[in-house]
Amino acid sequence: MSNKKIIAVVGATGAQGGGLTKAILSDPNSEFTVRAITRNPNSEKAQALAALGAEVVAADMDDPESMNRAFSGAYGAFCVTNFWEHFSPEKEKQQASHMAQAAKNAGVRHVVWSTLEDSRKWVPLSDDRMPTLMGQYKVPHFDAKGEADQLFREAGVPTTFLLTSFYWDNFIHFGMGPQRGPDGKLYITMPMGDAKLPGIAAEDIGKCAYGIFQKGRAFIGETVGIAGEHLTGYEMASAMSQALGQEIGYNSVSPEAFRGFGFPGADDLGNMFQLKRDFNQAFCEVRDPAFARSLNPSLKTFAQWLEQHKSEIPLG
Repeated sequence: MSNKKIIAVVGATGAQGGGLTKAILSDPNSEFTVRAITRNPNSEKAQALAALGAEVVAADMDDPESMNRAFSGAYGAFCVTNFWEHFSPEKEKQQASHMAQAAKNAGVRHVVWSTLEDSRKWVPLSDDRMPTLMGQYKVPHFDAKGEADQLFREAGVPTTFLLTSFYWDNFIHFGMGPQRGPDGKLYITMPMGDAKLPGIAAEDIGKCAYGIFQKGRAFIGETVGIAGEHLTGYEMASAMSQALGQEIGYNSVSPEAFRGFGFPGADDLGNMFQLKRDFNQAFCEVRDPAFARSLNPSLKTFAQWLEQHKSEIPLG
């Protein structure tokens, strides 16, 4: 193990970091080993990673010194933030800054930063097509990550900027699973019209990140996007119907209606879907499933993901 290069994985017990950690540890020929970074090394998930062979290290993105220690001696680092834990773009940018500086201080040779576009490049704050949120954002959970890209550049850290896609796992964990309409039938609801939504299995993001690390310096300084498939709401509903053995419809609502649903983050997500709908070609063309498959040959289609996870999808 001692001659293997260390990849420090932030969020190793989460969806993206967990996918990367398991991809490395399950590859007997890997040139890398994993330093799993987590706030709670005694958690069940952390202990499971330790049992697989990961070095589990306690660190917190809000604590710069702990990040310096966690990245020390690492060849590479996978950096990711979780906006939905705190709903604060400012906190997300601060966490990204701490990671970028820790990577610089440790002399990390390759960072993969899990990011998203800054929506204000397409819809400036003066554009009233969608409401401005928190005074300075259109899609806060996109914009903070897009802004944070510059922090890695300014730190001079060798970085690959990895544009992720809609998690199909949101149908399980994020309350986006099929709900019963007034007619008693089940529907998935999104304000996408008939536009295609680039989507991916969350663990495949980590597996694609592993593919990027394996390519060495090929993607340093590059922005690359990944998706498992581009599907319309109708196509997703049809695939769900087949997998679940009962009819699932697609309820295409307006972004205004979605923003009005009132759950935490509804306005952010309503704007997000509207952005992906209105600038569909731009979002889809940078997220090429064929490219993602070149990084991760086991990349799942939506039907394959459904086959594996159909029993976990709650039916409202």
